[in-house]
Amino acid sequence: MKKQLIFTALLFFTFFNVYAQPAEKDSKKVEFPAASQFSNSKLTYKIIPAANKTYCYDIFSDGRMMIHQPSAPGLPGNEGFKTKMDAEKVAKSVIEKIQKGEMPPSVSVEEMKKMGVL
Repeated sequence: MKKQLIFTALLFFTFFNVYAQPAEKDSKKVEFPAASQFSNSKLTYKIIPAANKTYCYDIFSDGRMMIHQPSAPGLPGNEGFKTKMDAEKVAKSVIEKIQKGEMPPSVSVEEMKKMGVL
């Protein structure tokens, strides 16, 4: 009886030792690359279709996709910009920000209003 009690206690403590470990901290933190990484890169964009016959953009660094923007940034919903020209204005603005060293190269609603795309 005593052996069975000791065995059960050991099994109990082993079980809780394995399964009651503290949760790991989120090690998948998103970090943006250093802006200097793109100082000698060729930055280009491509206008892409978005929801409801609107347009958005992808940004490429030396031909490799860097940013996929499938909807208008900072706005709710899945729609993009009404015209390809509007999407192009924002894509060019993002490229300029990257070239200036801004990371992340976000575009605010106010900036898009100043550009006349909203």
